[in-house]
Amino acid sequence: MPIGRRRNRIDRSLRERGVPPEPQVREREEVGTSGPWDAADAPDDGQLRIDLGALRLPALAGMELRVDVNAQQQVVGASLRYGDSLLQLSVFAAPRAAGLWDEVRVELARGAAAQGAQLTEVDGPFGRELAGTVVLPTAPQPGETAPTMVRRPARFLGVDGPRWFLRGMISGPAATGPEAGLPLEQAFRGVVVVRGTGPMAVREPLPLTLPAQAAEQVARQQAAGRTTGRAASPIPPDASA
Repeated sequence: MPIGRRRNRIDRSLRERGVPPEPQVREREEVGTSGPWDAADAPDDGQLRIDLGALRLPALAGMELRVDVNAQQQVVGASLRYGDSLLQLSVFAAPRAAGLWDEVRVELARGAAAQGAQLTEVDGPFGRELAGTVVLPTAPQPGETAPTMVRRPARFLGVDGPRWFLRGMISGPAATGPEAGLPLEQAFRGVVVVRGTGPMAVREPLPLTLPAQAAEQVARQQAAGRTTGRAASPIPPDASA
């Protein structure tokens, strides 16, 4: 999918000679990509993808899909787990003629530093990214009343698409080196974003939905008295065939 920014081009020499210029033509400076993809240019690669509404996530063997939902069964987060590593995904509405990643990268680095994290801007397979460590909560253990904060390796990835911005955070062992990160990088590269045509405020999260199996699991959890929950679904070994 071509992803790029638009710019106006006007022949100044014609203006200087007093000749009215032709109507402006908005052109897109195109940069090729091998993913993530916009729905309009999604590849016909035979890859099975899990439909979460605004996101279609590749079903890769050995990975587990997790979705976080609120009391209204609205999806507020999606992630793919691979061993002890996690790829957390978020997708937002973006301006038509400019991207968000340059701004978001600065904000993430500043916010992380305020929480004791250490992130450095580096070049990665998807362009500029942030790499280092973050401080994250772990689930409370039996007898504990509050989560324990731990420092974990992390990478923040960002891609600006046509009117959308996709952010990914890889945490755990997969964030420690190029080889370790390949499986989750492959998953990030295979994501398809479905922006939709409706107007949305810049940075507004694109709506996510639950797959049928996960919706049933969350309904059972809520019937048992849990108002919020996480649905986890292992991806079958043959799902990517």
